[in-house]
Amino acid sequence: MTNRFNGKTLLFALGLLTAAPATAADIWVSPTGSDQNPGTKEKPLASVAAAVRQGRELRRLADPSVQSGVHILLRGGEYRLYEPLFFRPEDSGTASSPTVVEAAPGEKPVLSGGVSVKGWRKPTTKLVGLPAAAQSNVWVADAPRVNGRVLEFRQLWVNERKATRAREVDDNNLPRLLAWDKVKQEGWIPTSALGGLKSAGQAEMVLHQMWAVAFLRLKTLEVQGAKTKIAFQDPESQIEFEHPWPSAVINGKNGSSAFYLTNAIEFLDRPGEWFYDAARGQIIYWPRSGETMTTARAVVPALETLVRVSGNLDHPVSNVLFKGLTFAHTSWLRPAQAGHVPLQAGMFMLDAYKLKVPGTPDKKGLENQAWIGRPAAAVMLSGAHHTGFERCRFEHLASAGLDYVSGTHDDAIVGCVFRDIGGNGIQMATFSDAGTETHLPYNPSDEREVCANELIENNLVVDCGNEDWGCVGIGVGYGRSITIRHNEISQVPYTGISLGWGWTKTANAMRDNKVQYNYIHHYANYMYDVAGIYTLSAQPNTLISENCVDSIGFSPYVHDPQHWFYLYLDEGSSNITVRDNWCPAEKFLANANGPGNVWQNNGPMVADRIKQAAGLEPAYRELKNLAPKLPPPSAKGNQSK
Repeated sequence: MTNRFNGKTLLFALGLLTAAPATAADIWVSPTGSDQNPGTKEKPLASVAAAVRQGRELRRLADPSVQSGVHILLRGGEYRLYEPLFFRPEDSGTASSPTVVEAAPGEKPVLSGGVSVKGWRKPTTKLVGLPAAAQSNVWVADAPRVNGRVLEFRQLWVNERKATRAREVDDNNLPRLLAWDKVKQEGWIPTSALGGLKSAGQAEMVLHQMWAVAFLRLKTLEVQGAKTKIAFQDPESQIEFEHPWPSAVINGKNGSSAFYLTNAIEFLDRPGEWFYDAARGQIIYWPRSGETMTTARAVVPALETLVRVSGNLDHPVSNVLFKGLTFAHTSWLRPAQAGHVPLQAGMFMLDAYKLKVPGTPDKKGLENQAWIGRPAAAVMLSGAHHTGFERCRFEHLASAGLDYVSGTHDDAIVGCVFRDIGGNGIQMATFSDAGTETHLPYNPSDEREVCANELIENNLVVDCGNEDWGCVGIGVGYGRSITIRHNEISQVPYTGISLGWGWTKTANAMRDNKVQYNYIHHYANYMYDVAGIYTLSAQPNTLISENCVDSIGFSPYVHDPQHWFYLYLDEGSSNITVRDNWCPAEKFLANANGPGNVWQNNGPMVADRIKQAAGLEPAYRELKNLAPKLPPPSAKGNQSK
């Protein structure tokens, strides 16, 4: 494995994505096919899994038809997955004989983890707890049963548009905490924020904590006049009250932390909101204007992951490519099962606490420790190389979109769209293993673990982090020779591109990364301590250049209204060059940096040609048609300020 994404490697990766072997073994799949068919164009298979198996058998038997590759061609329509689609080392191709899963010419296949909700009807009796304004407007349906059990879910899409889980506040005017007692593990909120809620039931609090939000399941609530005492379920209660960063703010620079309550029938008070009454197995929904529930397509997710490409360091998966596919309708169940208290960029704490005596093996003054977990993604790859995604769409996903987890190299993500995603759009590389304290530098003895020589290019990333507001457009942990260029990222709640992990100046696995020619705008819509491009830890020979960062968001409840930046090198960032990046003002931060950083020519003085060249290249600009219309940048480049 090389240490540089050099020109030869890059051309090879792009060649894999664009080449179409003329004499490859073609295996056809159609939603109207049958797995008893031979998989020809005239008699296609019905499932992608059957096609993958057929290709695997052709390779096992060294069939002459695979000399130039295995092509699995999907006709248009929805392929409902009942378990993740697995690609194993036996499914590997070679440079001259890749395994390609792609849309048939002119077709739009969708790999979906969703289940249709049918049987919508008007309720025949009054629904207890439902606001009066909603009683005559809601429809109800029974929750789907999957594998003999009533499905658990937290998302609903109606006609491919995400519905809003019923919440007490319907705009940005969020209430604030009154008090937060870490010893008693209880909080105090205004009683007015309950919105008619009489008991904890299924309700949750979503709590704004500087650069992350916590999802906390209510355990009890006790009304005492104008204020109410609340407590939370475990394990999240202990983690929430013991961890120091990021934390709830009481009487800070911009008041106390904001929050909202969600997931109670009492909050269902406007069109587009829904509630799942788990005890009755019933979905309650108030349709939006123009939606007719007898004909609407309503979908809830049943899978958290749709595709796994899973090898290991000694037996990797190689030369498997995906082209023109849509990955849709995934779930995110952790908040409902264990709460969700993130440290940063969606990585959630499994255990965390403040140290009575500061000091860790890497930092003498560190006053806290944490161990983290990694959110699930719709498509996950580990132990793989020379894989790729071209012109794919990742949409209507509750957690992360695409994840290169570990042990990957020489892969390419080109011309894809990531939109309507609850977590990170793209996440890549190790962010600390669950058994390793997260502030310790990652430097494995077997360097094959490190994600390296990866290309993320000409992708549209929009409306990510729409459930977990602390997530980012593109998040890379301990990556090496990662090239992120010519992407457009917008409408994200926190940072556009986050590069690095560990908060450490100590030498680690990172180096030789490049973030160039990206256009990042309309970011930080909910969170602060933020930047368009953000880094952590030592990463020698890393270059951030010729990007355009514009249009910072502004929310009235952020913990520090001035703590936002266009470019931000955070703790431990070392040996990074930042040059020739356009942004409307020189608002940057270098916080607790290590040595060797170079800043040159960043701000509004940068040549206009650099600003204009950033973002999607001409061959990919039609992807912008899939993004929502946003207000133009103001004269100063700041949205709503």
